[in-house]
Amino acid sequence: MPKIVDHEARRLELADAVGRVIVRDGVNEVSIRSVAAEAGWSSGALRHYFSTRAELLAFACEQVVERVTTRITDLRHSGTIQQAVRAALLETMPVDARRHAEAAIAFAFLTLGLSDPRLAEVQRTHFDGMYGLCLQLIESLETEGLLAPHTASTELLARRLHAVVDGLSIQRLAGHLTPESMIDQLDAYLAEISLGAGGRP
Repeated sequence: MPKIVDHEARRLELADAVGRVIVRDGVNEVSIRSVAAEAGWSSGALRHYFSTRAELLAFACEQVVERVTTRITDLRHSGTIQQAVRAALLETMPVDARRHAEAAIAFAFLTLGLSDPRLAEVQRTHFDGMYGLCLQLIESLETEGLLAPHTASTELLARRLHAVVDGLSIQRLAGHLTPESMIDQLDAYLAEISLGAGGRP
């Protein structure tokens, strides 16, 4: 009886190998050969799933976005709206080894997208998704009357929140912030834009 191969599982295995190469050696070292070696495959076997480096990189980033999105969707909270907002944002930030690896993969596309239209499309999807999350969180605070007094639109506030989260994440990836200091800075910004339990900033 022929062996049944789970092709999607094998593609996900390769995406994980891409992540390990990026975290350990940097995105410039990602190639068909290096990822195949990392996964314990031959280059020829890998090419049955991804014919180019760009396809391989794009799939790896898409898997990161999908995993993070699923985790955020599955979050269940019994605390305050502010705590739920904080928890959702922290799922996207490099606060531990797993999320550090995911952020490293996602932000690797900042430069890759400048020279490759396929990877630029992945980068836009990542950024659009993150902005969409920030807008959803800002709107939830506004709906509950928990935004501090402001004159900016919710769209502009979401852009600012997105910039803060990405900026802190990049500084953490570059080693300029510890996970603890990154979280402290996020908490300080969220405290600025939201009201406390007593209706005060």
